[in-house]
Amino acid sequence: MTQSMRFFLSIVLATASLASASLLNTAGAATAEDLDADSRQALQTLYKTTPFAETISKNAKAILIFPKIIKAGLVFGGSYGEGTLIKGNKVEAYYNSVTGSWGLQAGAQSYGYALFLMTDKAVNYVRESKGWEVGVGPTVVVVDEGVAKNLSSSTLKDDAYAFIFGQQGLMAGVSIEGTKISLIKR
Repeated sequence: MTQSMRFFLSIVLATASLASASLLNTAGAATAEDLDADSRQALQTLYKTTPFAETISKNAKAILIFPKIIKAGLVFGGSYGEGTLIKGNKVEAYYNSVTGSWGLQAGAQSYGYALFLMTDKAVNYVRESKGWEVGVGPTVVVVDEGVAKNLSSSTLKDDAYAFIFGQQGLMAGVSIEGTKISLIKR
């Protein structure tokens, strides 16, 4: 590795470290009350922009909602956010969502996502796992406009359905594949 490559790699790693440290500090500062209010507000916003999300919520056993995920990267990147598990009308627990990535990427963005857990098996898996990686465990279908056209309340057969919403910033694409979701205390 040349000296200029090492220098560039050092800059990239320092940038990623600073970005992730600031993300953890700002995203981790929410109180339980703030997180409850933000989660409920995010759900209402999702329901207004995507009516099918509200339809699916009526059949969901629980909803895992992350109102604000912050993602930043320059070759190496990461995302972090905190959310709530809502069962019925009650916040049952608090979780964080963490993703690491590397590759051709540069920028920062924020977004939210909601996982509608449709089976007791999926809800129990989230509760009992020490850290759930999306893509391992319950089957998760990411619902976009194309998928939503082919779904109805009678065709819902998977364990969980994910809706990504409120994308803002200068980074292309959002994926929750490989995201680790872990229980936190609030």
